[in-house]
Amino acid sequence: MKDSRRDLPSVNALLETSGVKWLLEQHPRRVVLDAVRSAVDAARTAGIAQPTEEQWVETIASAVREASRPSLRRVINATGVVLHTNLGRAPLADVAIRAIGHVAEGYSNLEYDIETGQRGSRYSHCVGLLQQLTGAEDALVVNNCAAALVLTLNALAQKKEVLVSRGELVEIGGSFRIPDIMARSGAKLVEVGTTNRTHDDDYRRAITPKTAAIVKVHRSNFTIEGFTAEVSVERLAFIAAEHGLPVIHDLGSGLLLPLDDYGLSGEPTASVALASGATLVLMSGDKLLGGPQAGIILGTTAVVAKLRKNPFARAMRVDKLTLSALEATLRLYLEPERALKEVPVLAMLTERVEQIESRARSMVSSLHSSNIDAEVAPSMASVGGGAFPTADIASRAVVLSKDAERTEERLRHGEPAVIGRIAGGKLLLDLRSVLPREDGVLVQAIVRARS
Repeated sequence: MKDSRRDLPSVNALLETSGVKWLLEQHPRRVVLDAVRSAVDAARTAGIAQPTEEQWVETIASAVREASRPSLRRVINATGVVLHTNLGRAPLADVAIRAIGHVAEGYSNLEYDIETGQRGSRYSHCVGLLQQLTGAEDALVVNNCAAALVLTLNALAQKKEVLVSRGELVEIGGSFRIPDIMARSGAKLVEVGTTNRTHDDDYRRAITPKTAAIVKVHRSNFTIEGFTAEVSVERLAFIAAEHGLPVIHDLGSGLLLPLDDYGLSGEPTASVALASGATLVLMSGDKLLGGPQAGIILGTTAVVAKLRKNPFARAMRVDKLTLSALEATLRLYLEPERALKEVPVLAMLTERVEQIESRARSMVSSLHSSNIDAEVAPSMASVGGGAFPTADIASRAVVLSKDAERTEERLRHGEPAVIGRIAGGKLLLDLRSVLPREDGVLVQAIVRARS
């Protein structure tokens, strides 16, 4: 019996077909060549009959598309978790995206003083805005909030003791723990109080000549209820002043505007944290602030200057794209009403549920016109990113009941990928975390997934 594999075309023969030649014009030769070899090997292994030229080209083109797909790519977040760490946390405002593109087009004055014609400092960018928005004397931007904590403790407390309440020794995303991060700074962690109750005297009794600072970690990703007690930043500032010690407040979330009017309370703003007496306030740029990943250090001129001179500052510095996006985002906060509309995180968290329901009904109507069964259902969204951990936010979801798991998988593998959640055997696509401009794209993705 004749082996059909003997009739398979050679790699060179396939490279000469018109369809593959077109692929060679659009993609690197190496990528196309690997796809051709892979297609031939697969056909030989499967022992399949001779495909047509059209089938060969389709198989090779599919492999080329897969190989050319970037590892980091856009997704639509329909989970209902607005600050989803696994999905990149805060989406950027349009002005921040444009700022990145503008700076990336060519050179920039990253470390050049245009006014004097002399060498400048990347640490000067964003400082004025942060001072204006928070009331800080000075500011420093590094690459994330954990880096801000390591830099601060290394500069102020290397080989010395740092006091922190046992109730604030939190674990953050990726199984990273505050005690481990603090230890890497070279400071010695001294735990005070108990898990649920810490008092003024716990700090006072722990202070020794080796004590260099008191750290207050905002419990942003969990709450302790019941028989509890903690020492406020105001009280810590008073205790620290008695001994000439700085108070370092790891605020985390980066909230600049209060959201109490929208049912989100309990998260202090940066300005309130500073006004409470903290020497330094540390926070993230890509959480409630709604900007790029960054660690922001706010505080007194003398202490921030000391951090700026620390060698770790160079290792943890941010690049021009981060600074451009952060500056553009901060400028929005000069007009709070504008920030609430144009910073995507704030817009999503404060959008009225009636508006979300209107969007959901419009999408369901479009799906019905494509013969896809869907419905609108109440949903509960969350802030995410370790902020407002107990807050449940009323939302609405587009619900797909038929073939939920298969649809979820196809949406996840689509372009763009859509990430939803399965609950009760149904696929829920929560619109609280979907940008309004993505509604049409999401409908198209569902149609493709169900085709």
